[in-house]
Amino acid sequence: MRWTPFWRARPCRPQRPKRLAARSSECRHSEEVDSVRAFLIFVLAAGLASAAQLKPVNESNYASTISAAKGKVLLVNFWATYCVPCRKEMPELVALAQKYKARGFELLTITADEPEQFNDAVAFLDQHRVPAPAYAKQAKDDDKFITLVDPKWSGALPASFLYDRNGKKVRAFFGEVKIAELEAAIKKLL
Repeated sequence: MRWTPFWRARPCRPQRPKRLAARSSECRHSEEVDSVRAFLIFVLAAGLASAAQLKPVNESNYASTISAAKGKVLLVNFWATYCVPCRKEMPELVALAQKYKARGFELLTITADEPEQFNDAVAFLDQHRVPAPAYAKQAKDDDKFITLVDPKWSGALPASFLYDRNGKKVRAFFGEVKIAELEAAIKKLL
């Protein structure tokens, strides 16, 4: 007996006796359509399962976003797809997140890309398996938002901010971070 996938509307039955197992052209066409349908369902399901979702972050919800991670050591990384140093350091940041996750460390990424580049940002996050949550900066007033994050920050990318388990900012890294220095700072807080 032939296996019939769940997405097939009706099984394709041979028109001739089993020993002459040739199929009609209608049946072959139906199988081709079903194969394409199965492929599209698979691609869609795989895409939905792996695609990062960018949540908006702005002046009004930045503090609550940070406090939601209370109890964990948190690294907030501001980046963008057009920023070469950002793209270069991301795999190392992800490796740190995986290495120290069990000890209570979390990486939170915030892209500074414009909405037109959000698809590129999501693709980059998926490609590098950046853990969720992922955010997109959608500030109404960039200067106010930047000052809220850190008054010493110019808004230049990349920028990373390390928070302790109580949600207090303990360190800021402007420009491409030196991973050994960052790792030492994380270890002190774990």
